Amino acid sequence: MKKVILYIHGKDRSHLEVKQYKKNCLGFDLVGVEYDDYLPWVAQKKFKSVYETVFERYDCVYLIANSIGAYLAMHALQDFDIAKALFISPVLDVERLILDMMSWANVSEEDLREKGEISTEFGETLSWKYLCFVRENHVIWNVYTEILCAENDNLVSRQTINQFIGAHNANLTVMENGEHWFHTDEQLAFFR
Repeated sequence: MKKVILYIHGKDRSHLEVKQYKKNCLGFDLVGVEYDDYLPWVAQKKFKSVYETVFERYDCVYLIANSIGAYLAMHALQDFDIAKALFISPVLDVERLILDMMSWANVSEEDLREKGEISTEFGETLSWKYLCFVRENHVIWNVYTEILCAENDNLVSRQTINQFIGAHNANLTVMENGEHWFHTDEQLAFFR
């Protein structure tokens, strides 16, 4: 049986990160999906195209997705045959994240609706179109999912993770004292 893992990176990351999984994913081919547009309606086209290409050549498709890549992958591939998903620090509820960022930036829904887009001091651009899209395009995720998250994730609350676990066929592993991006030696060792 020919097996492949699609890797969907997080924001400002690279499809080349897929190389780090090679020694732990014996028996799998690995394909890093290159994309640089984090709008779900744009990323969806790219993800579907890559999936359709690999599905022709492989018997079984697995998914590894990181941060916002998890949401984008769930949105784009929810109707496709994925054997198993592995999510790292996944953004599982984008509406909640946008609302949180609006709160951090002291932006009301009315302000965002009127202006369309608002840049924040923490480097994110809030978008009314994006918020409306997320509200109008619910994800239905029926893939068995393993989640790795960190105790001190500053983007995704444990409540959001627990709600996802409660509503889906998913299992959770938590790193104590970890952060959203696994980057220290200790965090990377746990991640591996």
